[in-house]
Amino acid sequence: MSDHQLFEYRKPFTLESGITLAGYQLAYHTYGALNAQRNNVVWIFHALTANSDAASWWPGLVGPSKLFDPEQYFIVCVNMPGSCYGSVGPLEKKPNSEELYYHDFPAFTIRDMVHAYQPLRQHLSIDQIHIGIGGSMGGQQLLEWAIEEPEAFEYIIPIATNAFHSAWGKAFNATQRSCIEADPTWQQSTPEAGTAGMKVARSVALLSYRHYQTYDLFQSDDAPYTVGQYKAGSYQQYQGEKLAKRFNAFSYHHLSASMDSHHVGRRRNDAPTALQSITAKTLVIGIETDILFPVSEQQYLAQHIPGARLAVINSLYGHDGFLLEFEIIEKEIHAFLANTRQRPAGEGYLQASGLL
Repeated sequence: MSDHQLFEYRKPFTLESGITLAGYQLAYHTYGALNAQRNNVVWIFHALTANSDAASWWPGLVGPSKLFDPEQYFIVCVNMPGSCYGSVGPLEKKPNSEELYYHDFPAFTIRDMVHAYQPLRQHLSIDQIHIGIGGSMGGQQLLEWAIEEPEAFEYIIPIATNAFHSAWGKAFNATQRSCIEADPTWQQSTPEAGTAGMKVARSVALLSYRHYQTYDLFQSDDAPYTVGQYKAGSYQQYQGEKLAKRFNAFSYHHLSASMDSHHVGRRRNDAPTALQSITAKTLVIGIETDILFPVSEQQYLAQHIPGARLAVINSLYGHDGFLLEFEIIEKEIHAFLANTRQRPAGEGYLQASGLL
């Protein structure tokens, strides 16, 4: 169903830091085909540790007979720079060298990532993206691009995300990086460096991704309540081990810093002014139990993006609800698309009835 490809950009590419790369590569997946009118593109932006195979981590929304059906849409998902799934990252070779980047990998901001995607859009002969959608860090990239190139999107759907990363979110990320840095192996230049620390970092992250009710429902201990053997502790350890099998500490460390860089108002007047430049029809989706990207952040987006609609869904899964609550997310998107095709352009920001 999908086509995994590699895009190589072989021109100088300057990052916000001022560092200029000789080029870069992006791993990406496409599903379906571009139609004759070139107006059926769906661009999906993945979150922190996901990859470009959107159908594998969002199976409820991407695939045959799903909301984003390859028979109807040309679907694109790119592995973000700094990750470990094929795009330029810490475990790639330095230019003109057999050595890997490791700790020397340059910092990519969210805006740098968007700038890296723009040549790929041209390479794929995409004039306009019909629907851009992404949650969490993926939503940050979507918003940045919709501000950088307002004409690039017809519809955008940022989910459980924000206009700038909060002090709360940065504190979680800094704590996770500290876990990695405390690993005695972190200073080694080997692919396995910092793995033990990353396992602990993932445990910290889960506390922000989930919610009190999530743990209470799924990780509470059963009778006879044996002392010292607790499901919640075992679950935390399991999740760290699970991530270590598919990710690496260098990418985790770098990408969390990339998330911290997110601020749509940087080098622009301010965040509200930047958001007001978005011309795409916008549905902002928040999750009522999200403690990492609280609903107040999505309200902020909806209040400043012209004509944006806000839907807030309830979920037992907290922030991770953007990955799991695909049925209600699909329902909200269907309603949004139907509504925006009927109501006049420029109508004010709407709240989803009964959801706030």
